[in-house]
Amino acid sequence: MTVQAEMPVMNFKELEDFMEGQILLIDKPLEWTSFDVVNKVRGHLRHALKVKKIKVGHAGTLDPLATGVLVVCTGKATKRIETLQAQDKSYTATIRLGAHTPCLDAELPVEKWADSAHLTRTAIEKAATGLRGFLEQMPPRYSAKKVNGQKAYAVARKGGEIMLNRANIEIKKLEIQAVQHRVIDQNNVVDVDVEIDCTKGTYIRSIARDLGETLGVGGHLIALRRTMNGPFPIANCVQLPALIQTIESLAMTDK
Repeated sequence: MTVQAEMPVMNFKELEDFMEGQILLIDKPLEWTSFDVVNKVRGHLRHALKVKKIKVGHAGTLDPLATGVLVVCTGKATKRIETLQAQDKSYTATIRLGAHTPCLDAELPVEKWADSAHLTRTAIEKAATGLRGFLEQMPPRYSAKKVNGQKAYAVARKGGEIMLNRANIEIKKLEIQAVQHRVIDQNNVVDVDVEIDCTKGTYIRSIARDLGETLGVGGHLIALRRTMNGPFPIANCVQLPALIQTIESLAMTDK
């Protein structure tokens, strides 16, 4: 992979390596925004290097309730962010059928329930076939998509409406791994574990919505983990506290 050849990936031995450019692979913590992670890394690097500025950015947003591969670039490696963002992604996710939330994940409470006791795995598999391949996908209302300079989620949180455009994406893989019938607050729902391979710009929350709409019961995402970003698998990622501890240790060594 040319990205790996051109820029060091998790290959630092001293603090100056971060200024020269590093591609960091972090397992994003639950409930952290991608910006939170970037801000945390930037702050510790500034303190360790004793500099006012260092470029740090991420190559593909993960929602706060998602975990997994977050590619963070430092120094000169930030020039590679656009290339890295264009890479395919892989996910594992759990979709809850029979329960709809306005944000399409579990950040907001369920606003509509639909009895899903009748759904079979066969019916769910059949509905999933229409969600594979090249699609024009509608982004969630609660997303960072901008229209006339306004972010969709900011408008949605105020109760407003915004006209979003469909995006051309490709869902290369959508496999049903497990189907479990459950009762939540006296409502019959179905939790569906899936594995997904897709192109840049795909919203997994939208897949949850579309699967639920196809089956006539609604749906939203209750768990999401990015397992691959381009050539970078989750197995190569480090926990954020471990990375911060390493930066602090290098700072002590440089004294």
